[in-house]
Amino acid sequence: MTGRTREVASVQGTAFDLRKPVQLGNHLQQFRLGGFDHNFCLKRSKEKHFCARVHHAGSGRVLEVYTTQPGVQFYTGNFLDGTLKGKSGVVYSKHSGFCLETQNWPDAVNQPHFPPAMLKPGEEYNHTTWFKFSVA
Repeated sequence: MTGRTREVASVQGTAFDLRKPVQLGNHLQQFRLGGFDHNFCLKRSKEKHFCARVHHAGSGRVLEVYTTQPGVQFYTGNFLDGTLKGKSGVVYSKHSGFCLETQNWPDAVNQPHFPPAMLKPGEEYNHTTWFKFSVA
């Protein structure tokens, strides 16, 4: 989805086409991207559906995400600048981490063609996200 127009756009043939595996650092360089901080539109279903798969080649770790939400915000640590230190003094530099945040589409409350986001009195909010970890 494009942020300014609220248009639901196809990712095919763009820098946002992450439907097949990419090495993220190379992908950002290839498309001259400063990183991702974008909502990706998923199925409009309240049933569990596949959202994302991440594989770390060095360790073999795999993360798969499933959700009942219609979107996922993908953020790639664009503002990490090396001043934040983690366990054993590890420095977190730009793009050294990422987030996959399942959610409704941004501004859905004001966009009639987006999945509904308004919770009315007496209604129940119920969504689930599953994180499956494995080694390949």
